[in-house]
Amino acid sequence: MSEAPAIAHFIAGMLTTGFAVAAAFFLRFWLRTRDELFASLSVAFGLLAANQAVASLARSGGVEDVRAYLLRLAAFVLIIIAILRKNGTGSPRG
Repeated sequence: MSEAPAIAHFIAGMLTTGFAVAAAFFLRFWLRTRDELFASLSVAFGLLAANQAVASLARSGGVEDVRAYLLRLAAFVLIIIAILRKNGTGSPRG
């Protein structure tokens, strides 16, 4: 039974790293294009990486942490706002 928490922490670390890599990926595109969408996605994936790290550390203490949920909420709201702003700046169709 002691292997289950170790595997959970390993997978949480992999997810945190994956989110951090995605943040770096979008940051690279933002540096190249200066497109606001890429900057927002980079920040959102950084928040998701922080969320995963906080949630993993909170689970090790046996308590669910509300900060993890707030980080996840902030990331998804940021993604939605960035997509809406990107779609709103296009030329009118007609």
